[in-house]
Amino acid sequence: MSKSTKQLTINALVATLYVVMTSVFSFMSFGPVQFRLAEILNHLIIWDRKYAYGILGGVFLSNALFMFSSGLGWYDLIFGVGHSALSLALTTVLIKLRDKTRDQLLLNALSFGLCSFMIGLELHLALHLPFWESYFFVAVGEVVTMGVGAFIMPILDRKISFARLLN
Repeated sequence: MSKSTKQLTINALVATLYVVMTSVFSFMSFGPVQFRLAEILNHLIIWDRKYAYGILGGVFLSNALFMFSSGLGWYDLIFGVGHSALSLALTTVLIKLRDKTRDQLLLNALSFGLCSFMIGLELHLALHLPFWESYFFVAVGEVVTMGVGAFIMPILDRKISFARLLN
C-alpha cells in the first residue's frame, strides 16, 4: 500500500470513529452544554498534523448528519468545522513552544477551549442563546473532554504509536 493510500485510509478511519462517537453520544454532543467525546480525537494532531484531515472530515460529517435534528442547520457546518480548523491551526503553532507531549496536549485543550467563541457565536445566531454564556459552557465542555483525552491518548499511543501509524 502506498504512503498516500495509507494516510487516506487512516484518516477515513479517524473520520468514521469521530462520526460514530458523536452519534452514539449525540445527546451530549450538541447544544449549549456540550461534552462531545469525539473531541478527544483532536489530540491526534500532536502526533502528526496529517490527522487534521480525518478530524475535520469527522466534524463535517457529524455536523451534516445532525444539522437538522440539532436545530443548528448549516451554521453547524460552517462554525463547527471552522472552530476545529482554527483550533487545529492554533495548536500547530502553540505546540512548537513545548517539547513534552503532556504540555502539548494541554495547549491543544486550551486552544479548543479558547476558539469555542465560534460555537458560542453559532449558538447565538442559530438558537438566539446568549453569546457569553454559550461560549463559557462550550469552552468548559471542550477543556473537560479534551482534558480527559489528554490522559487517554498517551496510553493509546503507547499501544498504537500514532506517529508511526500514519507514516
